[in-house]
Amino acid sequence: MTKTDFPPIIAAKKAAGKAAAELIEDGMLVGLGTGSTASFFIEALGLRCQSGLKISAVATSQQSMRQAQKLGIPIQNSDSITFLDLTVDGADEIDHHKNMIKGGGGALLREKLLATGSREMIVIIDETKLVDQLGVFPVPVEIATFAYRSTLARLEEKGYQGVLRLNRDTSLFITDNGNYIVDIQFNKPILDPASEHERLKVLPGVLETGLFFNIAGRVVIGYEDEFVKIQT
Repeated sequence: MTKTDFPPIIAAKKAAGKAAAELIEDGMLVGLGTGSTASFFIEALGLRCQSGLKISAVATSQQSMRQAQKLGIPIQNSDSITFLDLTVDGADEIDHHKNMIKGGGGALLREKLLATGSREMIVIIDETKLVDQLGVFPVPVEIATFAYRSTLARLEEKGYQGVLRLNRDTSLFITDNGNYIVDIQFNKPILDPASEHERLKVLPGVLETGLFFNIAGRVVIGYEDEFVKIQT
């Protein structure tokens, strides 16, 4: 398959992932994100490691860890780390203030842990993920499985409209942490992501939200013509 055979959005994702891989330097400890764009970054990073780049990495999901291991990227045990040099991850939506909705790939809790434990989070996206205001993409919320129906009831009491995420076979989606995800659809733009996050997080049973703010550093944007822009 040649690059001209890729659908335009795939080409944009791949361009962003490749550009981000070029930002990684020898000796770094790198957080590997989860999702379609992150997978292109991991692929490009693996090629750099095969060409002599010396790094170690921590993955935000079993899926990303397996991909990295197959490509020869050295994986470090997450229990042994205190900080990372960089985390590179995608976003489902990102606004002009670098507020984000993340968690479409189901790894939002681990993604937030690594991103906030990094000197910088580099966000890799295709151009369609840029928005003026957050809220079209549902906000994933990770909840405990224990007494989860009471958590769903509390969310409903607060006015949230959410559905439990399912697998393709209609079984309940379970995160790598053994939890459920509720995808909450907002009927209007999320004007204050920080306040919305706190409003959700205070509810018993809610473990983490897919609202990310005050975290992102550089944003690597891939376009359909494979042009890449890096915003600081």
